[in-house]
Amino acid sequence: MEEFVVLVNPEDDVLGLMEKQQAHINGLLHRAFSVFLFNSKGEMLLQKRAAGKYHSPNQWTNAVCSHPKEGETYLEGAQRRLHEELGIQSELSEKFSFIYKADVGGGLWEHELDHVFVGHHEADFNLNKEEVEEVRFISMKDLDQEMAENPGNFTEWFKIILEEYKHHFN
Repeated sequence: MEEFVVLVNPEDDVLGLMEKQQAHINGLLHRAFSVFLFNSKGEMLLQKRAAGKYHSPNQWTNAVCSHPKEGETYLEGAQRRLHEELGIQSELSEKFSFIYKADVGGGLWEHELDHVFVGHHEADFNLNKEEVEEVRFISMKDLDQEMAENPGNFTEWFKIILEEYKHHFN
């Protein structure tokens, strides 16, 4: 089944729809959301993308990143993907939005107007193995060290979004 993304201008005015992979080939700006989940220790949840993903397989990234469907709010999309990928529900709050462009390899680009949400969750996941290989919690200190030592283990967009997150909250 084809998935479509909502193409927008930098002011988030809708320009139309495009098949997701084609939008990533063309590098066109589209709506997206990112979710950061933390546990009670302040550790961040990471997910390892499934091996079958068409780009960035087997790389670690934040809890959820995806695209709202046509007619769906950013928050509705984020809640939907939490359930579809991780099998959970979490109260989310939007923290900021920004535009970024990242080369994800294979001639594909993520060029997104990204709305970033934060929530809390402790445990008990029901992973969709077509999307997520595994999950783990990590301290920010350990995450910084791991990213410095093995940057190739992480998605390109996560590196960008994490820096933007730190810029807003550090």
